[in-house]
Amino acid sequence: MRLTRYTDYAMRVLLYLARQPGQLSSIAAIARAYGVSQNHLMKVVSDLANAGYLQSVRGRNGGIRLARPASEINVGALVRHMEDGFDLVDCGSCVIAPACGFTGVLDEALEAFLAVLDRYSLADVLARKGDFSKLLFCEGASTRI
Repeated sequence: MRLTRYTDYAMRVLLYLARQPGQLSSIAAIARAYGVSQNHLMKVVSDLANAGYLQSVRGRNGGIRLARPASEINVGALVRHMEDGFDLVDCGSCVIAPACGFTGVLDEALEAFLAVLDRYSLADVLARKGDFSKLLFCEGASTRI
């Protein structure tokens, strides 16, 4: 299973914001921290805000933050929202598809993959590996993330 860059960026944004609950962050700061395109993140953030994962505050002192606690953001639900589809193979156009058992095996594998993701919240993911503050810095800011 391979997730798209879109989903990867969504997870990065949420992890960044989960490290500083309640605080507002800018898309520019997140883009700098990860070395990714601000334009790409703008699309991802817009989608996350529309889906209720993020709260966006407009104005001079505005920014984005998690719309709910990290413990209430399910990774499986996030991945399902961000990904367009989960077709591992294009079985629909295959001539042997009606007699092939591989389709069922792939469906079972996908179900297992998503079941594992469903067991984790954003807070669980954040707690699994350690301290992000050693890896990420906000350029121009005096404090670590």
